[in-house]
Amino acid sequence: MPGSKIGLKETISLGIGGMVGGGIFAVLGLAVSLAKGGTPLSFLFAGLIALITSYSYVKLSVKFPDRGGTVKFINSGFGTGIFSGGVNNLLWISYIIMLSLYASAFGSYAPNIYQATSDLEFDTHLYATVIVVFATLVNYYSLEIVGRIEKWAVIIKLLILIAFVLIGAYGLIGNPNLHQLSIENWEAPIQLLAGGMVIFVAYEGFELIANATPDIENPKINIPKAYYYSVGFVIILYIVIALITVGSLPFGDIADAQDYVLAEAAKPMLGDVGFTIITIAALISTFSAINASLYGGSQVSYEIAEDGELPHQLTGSLWGQPEGLFITAILTLVVANTLNLESISTAGSIGFLFIFAMVNFVGFKLSDVIEGNKVIPFLGFILCMIALVVLVVQQFGSNPESIYIALGIIVTCFLMEFIYKKMRPVKK
Repeated sequence: MPGSKIGLKETISLGIGGMVGGGIFAVLGLAVSLAKGGTPLSFLFAGLIALITSYSYVKLSVKFPDRGGTVKFINSGFGTGIFSGGVNNLLWISYIIMLSLYASAFGSYAPNIYQATSDLEFDTHLYATVIVVFATLVNYYSLEIVGRIEKWAVIIKLLILIAFVLIGAYGLIGNPNLHQLSIENWEAPIQLLAGGMVIFVAYEGFELIANATPDIENPKINIPKAYYYSVGFVIILYIVIALITVGSLPFGDIADAQDYVLAEAAKPMLGDVGFTIITIAALISTFSAINASLYGGSQVSYEIAEDGELPHQLTGSLWGQPEGLFITAILTLVVANTLNLESISTAGSIGFLFIFAMVNFVGFKLSDVIEGNKVIPFLGFILCMIALVVLVVQQFGSNPESIYIALGIIVTCFLMEFIYKKMRPVKK
């Protein structure tokens, strides 16, 4: 409702809901495959970068409260030129990549409800396609319904995950697989960092708070608390989930169930009932994340077009919603049905690490304007860039296709902006 304000609890829920969407369900198995027993440390590395970056978001959100969020911050730091336009285009494409990740996760978990055993790859793509189409129709039908779905989904998935943590922690006592967490089962430090960066997408959702800043009551107090509390809570949640998963299942079982490993991890504690409950939680979480991200992606494209960095036609509407909603949905279907989970996760992590590096640089550059500390944003910028390099080097050795895709996306975003700016009529 226009003019209404949201309190601290609602804002924290927005941040947690943005992070604990489909990410943890999609990438946990991938993280274990890369880091083995050191997976909790990988989640810690990624979480610390998110936490440091949230400082820049706090300061910029308080100074520039705008529904454009990250788009507004980039434009405030670099102006509305080719560079800022390329970064903002990358943000939109990164939303699409995240949507594809959630859709792929939904497709991986959904067949388990029906105990599908044949042609799993086809089933995965079929379910991923159907859920994106359905969520798009929901967005076109009513944004109010989108909000209601997100509200209840956050409550349900958090209750189920917290129950998983409590029961799982008890179930670790005497579990024969607990030794897998010992240091001798950790991968090399550079591999642990790379593992954390591949699954960095599981943390990116805190930036959704920036889009809500105009509606947050008592912003100077509530905005910092919302960022730090939500990121801190999710770091702890992810680390504990990783501990329970690695300590409960043999590495071989984790590898076999990589795309739906969280459901498999519930089996030692609760049997098939636990497997089904976590599967249902994954389906609810990924559907709500697709719902919310479709809306978020369409708003990002609208904001970019409104700032003159994409064709102004994207500020128009199609069937009562921004044109960007339809384009976002179509591109999501293409990515989800073309790339594998690791390539999608890597491309998304590279995109958001680069974007967060730029936001941190803006926080450093405008430190006097936003009345912030210079050191923390600069540290965030350096860490994001180091993590980006580590991720690119590691994945280039094991999955070069994902690096080609990610770099191709980045080049395309900037090239598209360059061509658009050159072709755009000069205002007299």
